Amino acid sequence: MTLEAFKAGKALTMGVELELQLVNPTDLDLAASAGDMLHLLQRPGFPGDIKPEITESMIEVSTDVHTRYGALLGQLQKVRDALVAGGDRLNVAVCGGGTHPFQHWSDRRIFSKPRFFELSALYGYLAKQFTVFGQHIHIGCASGDEGLVLLHALNRYLPHFIALSASSPFLQGADTHFDSARLNSVFAFPLSGRAPFLLKWDDFLSGYFEKMEKTGIVKSMKDFYWDIRPKPEYGTIELRVCDTPLTVERASALAAYLQALSRMLMAGDDPPPAEDDYLVYNYNRFQACRFGLDGVLVHPKTNENLSLREDILTTLRRVQPHAAALESEAALEELHRVVAFEGNHAKMLRDRHAKSGGALGLVDGAVRMFRAWERS
Repeated sequence: MTLEAFKAGKALTMGVELELQLVNPTDLDLAASAGDMLHLLQRPGFPGDIKPEITESMIEVSTDVHTRYGALLGQLQKVRDALVAGGDRLNVAVCGGGTHPFQHWSDRRIFSKPRFFELSALYGYLAKQFTVFGQHIHIGCASGDEGLVLLHALNRYLPHFIALSASSPFLQGADTHFDSARLNSVFAFPLSGRAPFLLKWDDFLSGYFEKMEKTGIVKSMKDFYWDIRPKPEYGTIELRVCDTPLTVERASALAAYLQALSRMLMAGDDPPPAEDDYLVYNYNRFQACRFGLDGVLVHPKTNENLSLREDILTTLRRVQPHAAALESEAALEELHRVVAFEGNHAKMLRDRHAKSGGALGLVDGAVRMFRAWERS
């Protein structure tokens, strides 16, 4: 299967995919209700797209293509309201969060779809263990060359999105001491990690993808679980490191931050990316997963040690003019509050766990936050 041509699109458009948890409101464990939810909601009138994920306790929703934060936020709020209403009809709760805190992977069932059965046969228990929940953000690019340059320019800022979105501190009934434990499940897959350092689409196509295709290991871009990957059929790059936040408001703010940051990078405000930038890539990513906003980065150009929290605050100030041009200042204000005052959703979940005395109260709080009943 030959890789499709990179669809020339409009630069800086954005779209969001959210993987969401389906929860039994009685015992607050995951519920194998994806089929029922899809039967009810996968029809004209749903304010977005909805489809299954690899196990029956997950669904994925996605937005249209947007150019402005306000329109994206408005659509995600409508999607949330439709999901909540549908779940109420079926006695199923819906919530965000990168992991469910006490579900056991062995209890999960693979959703009945040929690709999911193929993945289960190939990856064994990793397929069921992949019942984790992420946010993917697409940014439109005018060409494949532009997309690859942007993809590699963003490597320096990837820890920002891990720390800001982190919402998976608990797994299998225990505090992992990671802010984002979800990404450890992703890293187990052999084709995860980062894209090869190629800046021309023709080089990527002939120098990498076609060679990989000949090995028989991959058939399409879907087979790569990279942190950021090109999506030529959409004319986008797709950032995949974010945990699903507890609210659609946070999800929208993260997308707007990526859009503003991409605008700054496309304007040439940073030094061009280089292969050696990746010398510190895995370390920086680990720091963001483990410690969240309290992590420490090594700057890929200067080798300077940086507070992740301070680096995000500095970058939010740098992208402010670009956010103003894109009408997304409110999104950056929300993220500033997260970094400077409130903490991320991992902190919020730990606080909830401490106050409620257990994981049940944590899940109940996540459900309430998704429904917009509670914001603290």
